[in-house]
Amino acid sequence: SIAITSDFERLNMTRLAYDIDPKPALSFGLIVLQSDETIEGDIRQMLPQDAPLFASRVPSGEKVSRESLRSMKAHMTGSAALFPRAVDFDVIGYGCTSGTAQIGRDVVKALIEDGAATKAVTQPVDALISACKALSLQKLGFVSPYVEDVSGDLRDVLLSAGIESPAFGSFEEAEEAKVARITPASLMAAADTVAAKGGIDALFLSCTNLRTLSVIEPLEARLGIPVLSSNQVLAWHMAELAGATGDARIPGRLGNAAL
Repeated sequence: SIAITSDFERLNMTRLAYDIDPKPALSFGLIVLQSDETIEGDIRQMLPQDAPLFASRVPSGEKVSRESLRSMKAHMTGSAALFPRAVDFDVIGYGCTSGTAQIGRDVVKALIEDGAATKAVTQPVDALISACKALSLQKLGFVSPYVEDVSGDLRDVLLSAGIESPAFGSFEEAEEAKVARITPASLMAAADTVAAKGGIDALFLSCTNLRTLSVIEPLEARLGIPVLSSNQVLAWHMAELAGATGDARIPGRLGNAAL
């Protein structure tokens, strides 16, 4: 007679038992520009440590222009579709301030929801508007790394939400690799210059690729007004939307604010 063996017997394999942990209470997603070197580390630093953060990348230009920012629209849903399907997202953030202004806040939300299941979507523009409401701010000193037309479009979007930017300054830099390496000392000096123009009740450091977290609290102490940045407000808004603000580590006065 011919002996018939199973695959397990032939491979000398033992089927092993295992247990499965429950899913995390909270899960966050982040769509990052291909050229961004800063935002992932910043957001991970500020969101609750026990909540996983999943990142996906979206193709983006090495130089910032209206056209390069708008081109991300065609890839947004595809980037969102690359998140793990088994994850139940509480919030997905899109990590581009100027890109949101060019594509449109509602469009960004719809494109991400077409690619991934999530309870909420946000980006730095909605996050900044919400932060200004939480802190009762209406007039921002605005520091930008980018060329005037890109910064101007973002300022117009904020103005339509009732947020003025009467004091404005820019590094006039279009190359993302250089933006990511602008020093904290340069940011401090730029903030001082813009704030000195007066007529503001807060300062905003725009761009997710700027390294802003280390300067927020020193600037608040020096200037005596709230200081906000793209990555800071985005992490705060993501935590707020997920109901996890108490476990987040948001620098500056915004850390004590609530929606």
